[in-house]
Amino acid sequence: MKSYRKELWFSTDTRRSYVNITSELEGCLRDSGVSEGLLLCNAMHITASVFVNDDEKGLHHDFECWLEKLAPEKPHSQYSHNGFEDNADAHLKRQVMGREAVVAITGGKLDLGPWEQVFYGEFDGKRRKRVLVKIIGE
Repeated sequence: MKSYRKELWFSTDTRRSYVNITSELEGCLRDSGVSEGLLLCNAMHITASVFVNDDEKGLHHDFECWLEKLAPEKPHSQYSHNGFEDNADAHLKRQVMGREAVVAITGGKLDLGPWEQVFYGEFDGKRRKRVLVKIIGE
């Protein structure tokens, strides 16, 4: 069995952002030499997410509006966590959007549905954060 590990680094210009990382994962898969197996991709920060969905701007706007209703950023004073930090909302948004995605590898390709793409979701940006890619298989 082969095993491959790589860290991807992201820095967004805005506090919240959705970055399509599918092509980066396809590059990792090519580098791994795995043709049958699994790819795990997870955010290594507790205010960021990795998830699978459609790459459609209207949907991304809907994520933003929905998450802001569930866990509004302001007022910061509404959260017990916000003493030395102001990012409690980002922790909650990450919890809803999830930590990781696991994608099957079949015939040397990511086995995604017709509209599925993999995204890095940033909820407390403007600084460098990493994502782990782990691929195992034959």
